[in-house]
Amino acid sequence: MTRAGIGYDLHRLSPDRKLILGGMEIPFDKGPLGHSDGDVLTHAICDALLGAAGLGDIGTHFPDTDPQWKGVSSLVFLREISVRIAARNLTIVHIDAIVVAERPRLGPHFPAMRESLARALSIPPELLNLKAKTHEGTGEIGRGEAIAAHAIATLSDAK
Repeated sequence: MTRAGIGYDLHRLSPDRKLILGGMEIPFDKGPLGHSDGDVLTHAICDALLGAAGLGDIGTHFPDTDPQWKGVSSLVFLREISVRIAARNLTIVHIDAIVVAERPRLGPHFPAMRESLARALSIPPELLNLKAKTHEGTGEIGRGEAIAAHAIATLSDAK
C-alpha cells in the first residue's frame, strides 16, 4: 500500500533570529520566530510524513508548550519521526517540498539542505526534491514578514 501526506508551516520573520531551513543556517538578516528553531521546511516535511503514517501532526508529538523543545533543532523531530515511521513498518518513497519566501535566494542552498534532511531521515538525498517560490510581493510573505513551506511525502509498506 502507498500512502501520501501533506504538510504546511509558516513563521513570522524577526531580525533577532537566524534563518534555519532544512537544518542549515542560511545567511540572511532575519529568521523565523518559533519555539524550536522555526525551520518551516523541516516542520512541513515532519507534518507530511506524520500525515502519511497516520500519526497526527508535529504539534501533537513536539508541542510548543513543552520546554524540552525550546530552541531545539527541528532535525531532532525528523529523526524521531523516521523512527516512528519505521516502527509502523513503513518506508519513505519520496518527499517533495516548496519553500515560499521573497528572499533570500534558496536554490544554491538546496543540495546541502537535501543532504542534511536525508541524513536526519537515513534516506538517500535522491528521495527528496526541494523547490522555492516567491509570493510576487504580495501578502506577509511577499513583504518579507514571513516564510512558509509546503511538503508532500509518500510512504509505502516496508518490504
